[in-house]
Order: sequence, then structure tokens, then C-alpha cells
Amino acid sequence: MNQDEINLDSINYRGIIRDLLKNWWVIVLIVISLWLAATGIGKLVYVPEYTVSTTLVVSAKGTSDTYTSLAMASEMADIIKEVFQSDVLLELVENEIGKTNQGTITCNQIQETNLLVLNVTSKDPQNAYQFMNSALKHYNEVSDYVFTNATLQVLQEPSIPTTPSNSSRLINYRNYIALLGGIAVTGIIACLYLFRHTLKSSKNATKLLDGRVVGVIPYEKKKRNKHLKKSKQSLLITSPIASMNFVEANGRMSSRIEHHFDKHNFKVLLVTGIGENDGKSTVAANICLLFVEKNKKVLLIDGDFRKPAQYKIFDKEVLDTNPLQDVITGKKSLKDSIYFNKKSNIYELFLYHAIDDPSKLMNVVTLKKIMDQLKKHFDYIVIDCSPVAVSVDAEVWMEVVDSTILLVRQDWTDIRMVNDTVDLIWQSGCDFTGFALNMFIDDEIRHNDYGYSYYDYKNHRHESR
Repeated sequence: MNQDEINLDSINYRGIIRDLLKNWWVIVLIVISLWLAATGIGKLVYVPEYTVSTTLVVSAKGTSDTYTSLAMASEMADIIKEVFQSDVLLELVENEIGKTNQGTITCNQIQETNLLVLNVTSKDPQNAYQFMNSALKHYNEVSDYVFTNATLQVLQEPSIPTTPSNSSRLINYRNYIALLGGIAVTGIIACLYLFRHTLKSSKNATKLLDGRVVGVIPYEKKKRNKHLKKSKQSLLITSPIASMNFVEANGRMSSRIEHHFDKHNFKVLLVTGIGENDGKSTVAANICLLFVEKNKKVLLIDGDFRKPAQYKIFDKEVLDTNPLQDVITGKKSLKDSIYFNKKSNIYELFLYHAIDDPSKLMNVVTLKKIMDQLKKHFDYIVIDCSPVAVSVDAEVWMEVVDSTILLVRQDWTDIRMVNDTVDLIWQSGCDFTGFALNMFIDDEIRHNDYGYSYYDYKNHRHESR
């Protein structure tokens, strides 16, 4: 499937709404900015115009017949208009008032009457008024050369206008401009969401990802009870505030991982992701807790040399030492460095401080020797390491472990980078257990099987390519 194509069935509309709510301030800012801009520019470019109007009565000479005057008004409207706009009349007016008219003259008939409305529009109200009076004064001098069978009488005397007759179009339509701008920004935000190369729904995971999905973990809010204090501690399945849906989803995922490991006689699992904040450390901890519930002897290794986090997840005090570092450098033995957590029943080999130069510790030969020793004493070993996009540490760990599981957070991780990482895993010679879709707000995850079958990745990869 082309990753640039949009499958309407797989669109997560909650995600679109979430993005719109997250960027509500952008929409409001654009609307306000456009409204203010339209107002400012409208006032800046606005040139007021003033219109002087007068009503004229057209009547036929020598008769008082209304029907004759009405018919003549219809026939003479265009001619009278031409008279008022003629160069001869304009010259007479300009000579009298001593300046040119910078405006327009219009003459319109009131429908089904013998009345004409004469309008003079100019940027100067005084100029418009003077031009109107002068035009009416000299009208007969010009019209006598054109026709002599009609007369004009002023029904309504003109007056100097006090308010402009026009208004700024930008100001008139500023509300519509601001509204259209808000709609446009909303559309842009929605399009950016749709065309973002991320996994937005679990429905199309098997189409976009080069591998199988071993589990879909729902998004879980840490604060579910107002009486509980808000904590930065990660949400574990043993937490009293963890929902049943969250616990069951993790349980199904761990069962699939266990089945895969038993089938291939694996023991060491690497849990990693593409970028930061995808929840890999919490997932690794929950996998260990679920293995322990099945009476397995489990060792959890915090192999993130740059940002160790497992001690935070289990709410442990920061020690002055780095047990894993001491084992790799040979300062301490495995027996002296591994700690058994009686509360979780997990054996721990943690880091409490970031390593300044992790490359000195990333020796494949040394790490393999350590893993070989640990395999003799534990049923499962779960390693939490730094993200692939952050460092090359994960690539080194892949050469040491039996299999790798890759975290994909909803609408977070670039799918192209995810699939490139899968290729990297296979090229390293490491087995790939599958994807764990994490923090998904999706109706589909309430189903037990999520629509995904447990099939071999290599077959899937061969078919998809």
C-alpha cells in the first residue's frame, strides 16, 4: 500500500479533532489577525466619496398629460444623462466653479414614473454640491441644441452631504474574510494530520508496517481518580488505577511474545522504539511484570546509557553507582550487581546515571559473554535501550539479544523510519518479534484479536513486496 494514499476507513477522526483542539489558538489567532488586518487595510486604502442627489420631473412642453410625460421620461432618460455628462456642460460648469470635477454623474429613471434621479459623486462634498447646482443651471443651454420638446423641473433641491455615500469593502467583508481564514487554517491542520507519515489507526497497521502486530496497548490516563495525587510515575499493570482494558491488552501482548519465544527457544528480548516518549520503558516493565505473574524468573536490564528510566518507573531511589556499567567494565560481578525487587519479584540490573561516553561500553563480545551467563539463570531477560533515532546503541544490542520488539506510538512515529528500522533489525541478524502499538485511542483495540493474525513476519514481508 502506498503510504501517501489516504484510506478513509482508517482515518482516526478523534485524532483530527485532537489536533484541532491542540491548535485552537492558531485558528483563533489567524481569525483575529485577518479581522484586524482587513480593518486596518480597509481604513488605510478607504477613500470617502460624497453624493449629492436631486429629483427631476420630466414633462412634455405644451401638455400636462401624465402618460405623455411618462413615455417621454423613458425615452429621454438616456439622452438627458448624456447631456449631463457631455463635455460642453462639463466645460461650462468648470468655468463657473473654477475647478474640475473629480467624480461621476449618473441619471436614473424611477421605474414607471416620469421622475429622474440625478446623482453627482465626488471625493469633496463641497465640490459635488457646487457641480450639481452649476449643472442644473447650465442644463438648458446644452439641451436646447439636442431637443426642445421636454422640460426638467427640480422636485427636490440638492444639499451638501455630511456623510460619505460609500464604505470600505474590506471592512464590510472583514467578518467573512476572518471566517474563511479560520476555515482555511482548520483545513490545513486537518490535511497536515492526514498526510503525516504516522500510524493513526490500528486498522491499517498490517498494511503500513512491515511486520506483524503483537499487541495494541490503549492510551491510559494516569490520573483516573480526583482523590489520587497526580504523579509522574509510569502506569504499570500493578497500579490500582490501571483499567481492565489496559491490563488485558498488555496481557495478550505478553502471551504472544512468550509464545514466539517458546517456539524459537529465545530468552533475551530487546524493547526499543524510534524516538523518545513512545513509552518503551513502561512497556518493557509491564512485560516483565506479566512474565513474573506466570512464575517466570525475569531479569530487567536498563540498557539506555543516555537516559536511564527504569529506576523512575519503579519509583526507586537514585543510587551513587551504575550496576550495569560496573558489570560491563568488570568492576563488579553479576551476583553483586543484580538486585531482586521483592515488591515486583523482578531481578533488576539498572543504570541510575547517564553515561558520558556510552561507546566505550558497547562492546558486542563483552555483552554477549554477559548475556550467555545470564541465560543460564533466568527464564527471560528484557532489555530496555535507547531509541534507534537517538543513538546506535540499539544496533549494538540487536547483535546481542535473541529478538526485538519495536514500539510504535499512535500518530507519533514516522512509518518510513519504522520500516527502515525493521530492515535494520533483520540485517543485524536479530529476530523480529513484531510491533507493539502503544498509546492508541482506537475503538478497535477493545477487541481481543484486533483483526491481526499471528503469522510469520518473513512470509508477510515476502507477500507485501
